[in-house]
Amino acid sequence: MVADSTVIPFAFELKDLSLPLVTVVLHQADPAVLADELQQRLGDTPNFFDDDPVVLDLAPVREREEPIAFDAIVAALRRHRMRPALATGGSAAQMADALAAGLPAAPDPAPPQKPRTVEVEVIREVEREVPVHVPTLVVDKPLRSGQQAYAKGGDLIVHAAVNAGAEVLADGNIHVYGPLRGKAIAGSRGNTGARIFTTCLEPELIAIAGVYRTTETPLPKDVAGKPAQVRLVDGVLVMTPLKIF
Repeated sequence: MVADSTVIPFAFELKDLSLPLVTVVLHQADPAVLADELQQRLGDTPNFFDDDPVVLDLAPVREREEPIAFDAIVAALRRHRMRPALATGGSAAQMADALAAGLPAAPDPAPPQKPRTVEVEVIREVEREVPVHVPTLVVDKPLRSGQQAYAKGGDLIVHAAVNAGAEVLADGNIHVYGPLRGKAIAGSRGNTGARIFTTCLEPELIAIAGVYRTTETPLPKDVAGKPAQVRLVDGVLVMTPLKIF
């Protein structure tokens, strides 16, 4: 009998995969108020989310003594095509209730490494870590609806249009040398110093380090459809014209 060379030796394999997720930060936990604000902010954009997984950040309501109605909150988010998948930042009781509602705890980020002190006779130095070079991701073709480009650990440069329905994400900065009409999420792992640059600002959504703005809020006239940069100042997205010489 001839052995079948197409037989796969294992039924499955496990891989460590890091994915960027939108975080919904709960500043209060009343499901009715949340549902009303979701309708006000996202009601006119029914296709803004597409069953996207999201993380519930409970840190602002961590001291709340009353139980959180996670089932009602999940239902409110799912009506706008968000799929709560994880929870983070809550008290021990809140995280237990979240788990019971099908929301396991999000993994904690790795703590930053502290420099070690090295002594050599009378000389004392702090050991320096060699920075790891992360190449910039460059995209030369237009991104169509449903396409996504993600620059893990670095910057993203797009030498073409990001059309409506497309999504660009980066842990660092995002540069779009063309119309930005889709979603742009910079600093996706919490880098508040990240920025978004484009030669034509017309986005469905812009976000930096979890702070976002949708098309429901009109862009200022001095940046709408024009070269602009977006940055985070004191927790607020600030858009300024970009001079191109």
